[in-house]
This record gives sequence, structure tokens and C-alpha cells, in this order.
Amino acid sequence: MSELYIRVAEDESEEPMEIPSEDDGTVLLSSVAAQFPGACGLRYRNPESQCMRGVRLVEGVLHAPENDWGSLVYVVNYPKDNKRKMEEIDAASAVKVKRGFQKTSDLIVLGLPWKTSEQDLKDYFSTFGEVIMVQVKRDAKNGNSKGFGFVRFTDYETQTKVIAQRHMIDGRWCDCKLPNSRMCPDEPMRSRKIFVGRCTEDMTPDDLRQYFMQYGEVTDVFIPKPFRAFAFVTFADDQVAQALCGEDLIIKGVSVHISNAEPKHNNIHQLFPNFPGGSASLAAMFDRSRYQFPSSHV
Repeated sequence: MSELYIRVAEDESEEPMEIPSEDDGTVLLSSVAAQFPGACGLRYRNPESQCMRGVRLVEGVLHAPENDWGSLVYVVNYPKDNKRKMEEIDAASAVKVKRGFQKTSDLIVLGLPWKTSEQDLKDYFSTFGEVIMVQVKRDAKNGNSKGFGFVRFTDYETQTKVIAQRHMIDGRWCDCKLPNSRMCPDEPMRSRKIFVGRCTEDMTPDDLRQYFMQYGEVTDVFIPKPFRAFAFVTFADDQVAQALCGEDLIIKGVSVHISNAEPKHNNIHQLFPNFPGGSASLAAMFDRSRYQFPSSHV
């Protein structure tokens, strides 16, 4: 029988390499071990049962299943006490192994143009890697886009790369990030309201509404009177609000800071039922204690 090559890999998910057979069609275990040190045998996945089967090994010689190696990929067996994978692989491979256990998450895409469709979104992000899911959030009544959506990738490295940069989608710069609203079960419901700090007196409710509509549907804008250098903006979707928290944004040439509008405990008023001045004074105390304003704006 003429010499042929069989495909062998260290793992089913890795790219195989070709190992030469002997004249009689068998493969020497030493030929496999030369490429995969420590190997003690081969196995393969049965096409019919999808179970793993071992390749017959007799005195250091591997025999083809049913006398035909075919086009299957054979996986290397190692002794159970063999620690080669974590002792001998280089640093780059170690990082790859670690990342393989990191799952991807749904990323929120902020600032989408109203005309952007799910197919547009998939076409754009597919240039970075395999896309599992895309979704453009739409109004339940009229079907219009809310100006944001979600995307999820197969590969964690792709997700990291996408988060690290801004994206020009249909002529508009968009941000793609992890919603930072993941909470424990015992934490309160996420707020749809954000605190906009460092506002200037020439900013009107319409200015803020028009600016923040690029991220999603805005249901309310409140600027306290007398002016106190901050405002509150409420979105229809809590994920948009939470995704913006911690950001510094430029509005009318001024850098404003976005924070969570809610106290750590939603029942703060219940904790201080007899606070002098009632809820309004308690809220004012909270605003001043939690947020640092420039002295000229207080």
C-alpha cells in the first residue's frame, strides 16, 4: 500500500497536521509522538454514533479503523497524569486557553441612526468576526428605531476589539460597550434616569433632549430651578441609561459627566422619614453629598 497521510490534532477544535503512514497503511505511535510529545494513542469521532472511538494500538503500531483512515481527524490521547498541556505550552497559548473559557456578552450599540436595520448592523459587525445575534430596539407601537441596539459575537477576542473603538455606522459615530447595569439579585431595579453634572445655564431641556435622543428614546428632562448646574434625563429603556453612566460627554462645547441618578438604596426616604424639610431637602442633601460641583456652579 502506498504511503498516505492521516490528519491528527491535539484537540478537535484545533487545526490538524498530517502524519505519514507506513507502507502497509499503519501509523507508528512514534511518528505521532514525534509531533505530539507524550502521546499514547489516537481516538476519533464515529460519524454515525458521534461517540469517540479509540484507534487499535498493537506493540506501538496504530491500525486504521476498518483498514481505512479516511478523511477523519484523529485526536491525540495522553496519559491521565500527563501535565504537558499546561507545563510545556508557551505563554501565548496559555492566554488563548484562558480566553477560550471567557464567554461573550450582549453589547449595547448606542447612537444608531434611525434608518439602520438589523441587516445593516450585522453586515457592519461581521467585518470584525462571527456575529451570533443583532437586534435593533424598536418602538412597540410604530416600529420606529429607538436609536440603539445589541450585538453578540462568537469570539471573546472579537468582543474586546469591538469595545475598544468607536464605530462609524451609516454616517454616524456609535459606541459599543458592555451594559454596566449587571446587578446581583438582591440589588434594586435599574434606573432609567441619569444625572447630568457640570451643566451650564445656557443648556435648555430641549438641548438635552435633542442630544440624548441619539442614544435612545427620552421620556423626560428636568433642570432644577433655581439653576444648580445639573439636570436629570430619563430614558424609556434602563439599559441605555445604565450604559451611559460614568461617561463624559460634550454638549454645546461643555464636558458634562453622567452618573446614576438614584441613591444606592431606593428606600432612602424610608430610612429618614422625619428628615427636616421632607423629601425635597433630603434629595438636595443627597445631590450635594454624592456629587462634587465646581464652587462657581453651586
